[in-house]
Amino acid sequence: MTDPKRPPLPHDFLPPVPSFSVVSEDLAPGAVLGGPQTLEGGSVSPQLRWSGFPPETESFAVTCFDPDAPTGSGFWHWSLFDIPVTVTELPRGAGGGAFEGLPEGAVHVRNDYGKREFGGAAPPPGDPAHRYVFTVYAVDTGKLGPDAEATPAVVGFHLRFHTLARAHLVGEYTAPAGS
Repeated sequence: MTDPKRPPLPHDFLPPVPSFSVVSEDLAPGAVLGGPQTLEGGSVSPQLRWSGFPPETESFAVTCFDPDAPTGSGFWHWSLFDIPVTVTELPRGAGGGAFEGLPEGAVHVRNDYGKREFGGAAPPPGDPAHRYVFTVYAVDTGKLGPDAEATPAVVGFHLRFHTLARAHLVGEYTAPAGS
């Protein structure tokens, strides 16, 4: 059930599509993000593995979005697309600046920190817990269309028209007092 005091999740505004499974060794559904997935902890992207997507899938995209950011438009922490259909797992840290374990051909766009990588959770101290929505999209084309200069919103626009199915994990994080 949606909490009327919190913004809806980003998928609530999109046409319904089937779901599939995404799991992580670093994040359980509804759990608190681990220290490495925070800005102060090093902005280490979590390990993600997915299965059960439609057979007509041609590529994947992965995003992380904070709908609770005090911006009026949320905050994009990660936007990655053109992941080959043969790749069904990203190792821990694949979204970091060195892109270790990132498949060839995958494209990162700048997050709202201005970097082409995963940016860790960093809600303002005193804010209630923020939700971090990690989404894997099954895409109907091998190349989504945008390039690395696009914004996450433009990537989201293209995903709106090319998503066959999606899976997500939601973690939460509250900044420690005095940080």
